[in-house]
Amino acid sequence: MNPSRTEDPTPQSRCRFALKWCDITPPANIYHRMWGAAKHERATGIHRPLRATVTIFAPMEGSERQILLALDHCVMGATEHANLVAKAAEIGCVAKEEILVVFSHTHGAGLMGLDRANLPGGDLIPPYLQSLGEKAGALIRDAIASLQPAGIVYGRGKCSLATHRDFWDGKQFVCGHNPGVPADDTVIVARVTDDAGQMLASIVNYACHPTTLAWENTLISPDYIGAMRELVERDTGAPCLFLQGASGELGPREGFVGDTAVADRNGRELGYAALSALTSLPAAGTTFVYAGPVVSGATLGSWKHQSIDLAEKATWKLQRWHEPLKYRPGQPTIEQTQAELDQFKAAEAAARAAGDETRAADCRAMAERKTRLLHRLHQLPRGETYPLQVVLWHVGDAIWLGVQGESYSLLQTELRRRFPDKIILIATIAADWGASYLPPRELYETGIYQESIAVVAAGSLEQLIEAVTERITVNV
Repeated sequence: MNPSRTEDPTPQSRCRFALKWCDITPPANIYHRMWGAAKHERATGIHRPLRATVTIFAPMEGSERQILLALDHCVMGATEHANLVAKAAEIGCVAKEEILVVFSHTHGAGLMGLDRANLPGGDLIPPYLQSLGEKAGALIRDAIASLQPAGIVYGRGKCSLATHRDFWDGKQFVCGHNPGVPADDTVIVARVTDDAGQMLASIVNYACHPTTLAWENTLISPDYIGAMRELVERDTGAPCLFLQGASGELGPREGFVGDTAVADRNGRELGYAALSALTSLPAAGTTFVYAGPVVSGATLGSWKHQSIDLAEKATWKLQRWHEPLKYRPGQPTIEQTQAELDQFKAAEAAARAAGDETRAADCRAMAERKTRLLHRLHQLPRGETYPLQVVLWHVGDAIWLGVQGESYSLLQTELRRRFPDKIILIATIAADWGASYLPPRELYETGIYQESIAVVAAGSLEQLIEAVTERITVNV
């Protein structure tokens, strides 16, 4: 008989680390309409505050670093994102290429687009975005000054908050809870401590659209992330960074409501799952080893925590690139989209004049859909391919991936299947939203919402997976 394993290691990293955060809650009456079906334009109050978090990772030696700017917002257009990064880099005294903006993807924070400036509450958007860049830059500056050696210990948990949301109602696909179809329930957590064992931060990586709150909600809200963060921080005494995973087809079982209590309940569900995984983690810089038999009523196997060589966990490799994804054939033109927008606006006006409020609401929602498409088409990079922004950094036992667009969960499940001995944290909804959704190849031409608005061709998600795999393989 082969002997049992005598070591049960916990994945970990050693690097220089810093985390700083601040409140970025916009004015309570700012333009807020995120949903086509929403009847309001301005927010009417605050559910929970929004947050910006800057996290910096750097090797123990050398000048490289990766700056994550995590925002409690849904998405940003290319212009808004470029302005934000430029201002943050200028104030933070860093190169723009070092900053990766990632979004929690809450749909309750409002749509912060400069094209909304003429709408009710929209006049507050330009100064808000200006202040956001200034605050981000100050956070970067403070975080750089706070960089220190740290140990990061990782764990895995499970949470049933996320469910599959590509639902066939017998006539059409709708975006909503689809019971009976498996959904990725993986929660990845990380605990960051300094060399004295003091906790610096926790990190929660989970894939689930923050769409608890929808068209009936008029309050600015981080959705479930707010209550999750509150719970974890209350227990750990340290700030918590949330990273949205690959959630293209994943959303909360109970969502699309106006009741903030549901968002808080969803957040607590994830928070307790994260705390369960965090609680099980051993001290950084240790491994769990077999210490030998102890004769008792039965002969017992004794285990102990033992120090490890920290240098083994300090390996570092940072890669940044733009993956060229072919544009989808038959992309709608700006002229075509503008004509359709004008038609829906005219139809809405006619329906209201006729007293048909249901028809008017539908036309208003479709007009909003065309407005967003038009905004995206104006900002798409020219050429035959979309340059998808990707950042990959390998630190000790962990692989961190930040990637633009809304990938289906296949991105994370397949990478974790291919590299089972590595802990892989994936932050999607990075940079601007121009890339839109990345569904699997087989879902194209099915009429599912995500593929219907995808701007890149079938096979793009698979190409991304292969590109990331190739770069990970070189360093494993």
